[in-house]
Amino acid sequence: MTIKTQAVPPLNQQIIDLLAERKLTLVTAESCTGGMIAAALTDVAGSSAVFYGGYITYANTAKSRMIQVQPRLIGDYGAVSNQVARAMADGARNTAKVDLAVAVTGIAGPDGGTEKKPVGLVYVAVSSDLATVVIEHRFGDLGRDAIRRATVDAALDLVMQVLTSEPD
Repeated sequence: MTIKTQAVPPLNQQIIDLLAERKLTLVTAESCTGGMIAAALTDVAGSSAVFYGGYITYANTAKSRMIQVQPRLIGDYGAVSNQVARAMADGARNTAKVDLAVAVTGIAGPDGGTEKKPVGLVYVAVSSDLATVVIEHRFGDLGRDAIRRATVDAALDLVMQVLTSEPD
């Protein structure tokens, strides 16, 4: 007896399909990944129907100027913080006037880590009309490339969690 299995589409494809099915749009706000999340989403044919675009807000001034993150928030908590990730996601969603935003900020290394904020610390946030969810990840010092790839995976995973938990 042969059992036919159907390959599960990659997460980026699943996200684009769900966004299209629900007629929702998404924007990214990326710091430590420098556009890698946007690249993963635009790897999917047809993504232009649902993917608005992305903000690469690597510098703190870019976070403030492009997506309205308050400089005081960055000063009080640091660019790599729950508060700034939340503000990035909310700011990107409001600036772009879309349904969902995913934002990431973190320390990819090899430099920049401290005892309180070590290399591998990343915050991923997804903003929607219902709520903004922020998840802290401590990937450890896996190396810059591995931290950035893990951040992309975590961001796509959180987008999928939010999409599958929201009412249609």
